[in-house]
Amino acid sequence: MTVQSATPSLGAAYALKCRECGALTELDASYACFECFGPLEVAYAPATLTRAQIEAGPPSMWRYEALLPVLPGAGGRPGLRPGLTKLVRADNLAAALGVTSLWVKDDSGNPTHSFKDRVVAVALENARRLGYDTIACASTGNLANAVAAAAARAGLTSVVFVPSNLEAGKIVTTAVYGGTLVAVDGNYDDVNRLCCEVAAARDWGFVNVNLRPYYAEGSKTVGYEVAEQLGWRLPDAVVSPVASGSLLTKVDKAFQEFVALGLVADTAYQVFGAQATGCSPVSQAFRAGHDVIRPVKPDTIAKSLAIGNPADGPYALDVVRRTGGAISDVSDEEVVEGIKLLAETEGIFAETAGGVVVATYRRLLSEGLVDPSAETVLLNTGDGLKTLDAVAPTSQPSFMISPSFDDFETRYSEESA
Repeated sequence: MTVQSATPSLGAAYALKCRECGALTELDASYACFECFGPLEVAYAPATLTRAQIEAGPPSMWRYEALLPVLPGAGGRPGLRPGLTKLVRADNLAAALGVTSLWVKDDSGNPTHSFKDRVVAVALENARRLGYDTIACASTGNLANAVAAAAARAGLTSVVFVPSNLEAGKIVTTAVYGGTLVAVDGNYDDVNRLCCEVAAARDWGFVNVNLRPYYAEGSKTVGYEVAEQLGWRLPDAVVSPVASGSLLTKVDKAFQEFVALGLVADTAYQVFGAQATGCSPVSQAFRAGHDVIRPVKPDTIAKSLAIGNPADGPYALDVVRRTGGAISDVSDEEVVEGIKLLAETEGIFAETAGGVVVATYRRLLSEGLVDPSAETVLLNTGDGLKTLDAVAPTSQPSFMISPSFDDFETRYSEESA
């Protein structure tokens, strides 16, 4: 297959720009600068967009199509249509933590039950534009689900690579879509290195390699939705899980873009990052005051965040420091406590990444790093049904009885005493 030449522009997007030296290149399948090998991101010309235009759009992330690097009409083409997930007012969780105003942006409501459907949707539009008939990825699980499902819906071939020790739920919920699922004997960083080699050898659209600049922009829609759902205003604080670091940086970018467009007032906000201690290279760098991320070998139940050498880690540090936030980490035991606390107070069953966010927010509060009176949004990026093993040992029947009313009354009274 021959990849078609890139189009001159995609809405307001006009080029790919190096995040380090600022060099520009065309909107093709590139992810590294030809001048300094720095990472590329999408560059946009000034846009004009009103609240009314957005509100008149489809009930999905495509209501923000004009702010994304896609050809016009993306929202009308066949697809899974992710986005516009619930922003849940978490009063019960707020009371349990002793804070004033708390929300949960629950992206488990997306088609494959994670925020990765958003990034894949943008990457897939560009894969089609560039003529790819096979899409691929390196994944810790949720992205594999999203790529396999989106490819099935679009009639494309998918090839996804995952660590062999991935949670069983994420293996099944990828394989069911019928694409090629490759289990690699190694961690995510090993998988990612392999995928870079495969991407160089095959004409495939790797959503988080050669299509990464477009893919990453899909995360902005989380920030757009938070601002719109809060009544066209920014929260005081947001707590994001950190794997590669891209989600955290793009939510900040979304807030900045809405301010520039005049869609929201330019109010101060803080961005906080959350990691599991067993894979916390960005948290470690923040705590040490470093600008460079030192890679680590992941060892945590939060496998969706188990990226030992995060590509956007330095940029996440920049955002957190600029906004006066912080990045912290929590143990696996605290992750499980966070999952259960969110479930028991708000009826939201988060995967391990969500447990990391809740537990980290609690730690930030205890350390005085976040104001308990600040209106805060916690990002839940996935569904707990994908990571059942994390909570299964402590989530079992309260007791077992015979099919007897007397037996029930006796045991229930004992348990309730």
